[in-house]
Amino acid sequence: MTGKKGKNVSHETETGFGAGLGGIMKGLADLVEKLGELAEKGEELSKAGEIQGKKGVKGVYGFTVKVGLGDQGIKVEPFGNVRTDKRTGQAEVQEIREPMADVFEEKGFVLVVAEMPGIGAQDVRIDLRDDVLAIAAERGDKKYRKEILLPGNFSPDKMTVACNNGVVEIKLLR
Repeated sequence: MTGKKGKNVSHETETGFGAGLGGIMKGLADLVEKLGELAEKGEELSKAGEIQGKKGVKGVYGFTVKVGLGDQGIKVEPFGNVRTDKRTGQAEVQEIREPMADVFEEKGFVLVVAEMPGIGAQDVRIDLRDDVLAIAAERGDKKYRKEILLPGNFSPDKMTVACNNGVVEIKLLR
């Protein structure tokens, strides 16, 4: 950003990430416009990115906005490893990323799809307890974890798991 007399001005928080007010306001305006379009069409919006902070800290963040799916209304689901510390209110980068995941209810089964780039089938660990599915994976410096509330109770005996190029598909028979 250019300030008075053409000097470069940088806005950084204590975590070292840029936070220019103009960019934030433009981003919010663009988001509101997109949400209006999505509401009309009943579609989905997904954005992702990376931020580089001080001391080589790398944050991955993103969100998916789903509109018009059944009677759920608008649903915003974040993913990545940038979270807000509840105690301080500051953004922090965590070691474990939350993958983007979708739950599809079909006749006779529920399909859960999670995106975990860089992960192979041997790296995935699944834990199913009643209506909570926990997905975890680790390979090198890539670590993922997510808990998903399912639309009912399921048995691990009626579950199949497949992983191809970092896309994990979990099929739960009713």
